[in-house]
Amino acid sequence: MNKFFMLDAAANSAGASGNDMWIMLAVYAVFIVALYFIFFRPQSKKKKKEEEMRKGATVGDEITTIGGICGRIIAVKDETDSIVIETGSDRARIRVKRWAISSVDTVKDDAEA
Repeated sequence: MNKFFMLDAAANSAGASGNDMWIMLAVYAVFIVALYFIFFRPQSKKKKKEEEMRKGATVGDEITTIGGICGRIIAVKDETDSIVIETGSDRARIRVKRWAISSVDTVKDDAEA
């Protein structure tokens, strides 16, 4: 009888460890999903918003480049994906790539859009 009890306990512990494995996998899955929503999703949203801002820059907008140069867009060259900006009182012109736009400083009303 004692031998039967020991075999039954061993079988129950083997079944319990199988359930523990599924619980552990579920915990890992929840952890990975939480990491996605905490770190990766906001970053992709920010990247998409910045790309939208760069694509929406038009002639006449005041911009700042990632190098810190401030100026007004005077031409957009779609074939080379670049823009020409005018800086300072001497109206120096600089051609920069569209990806180098850090911010569009022109305030636009929602009524215009």
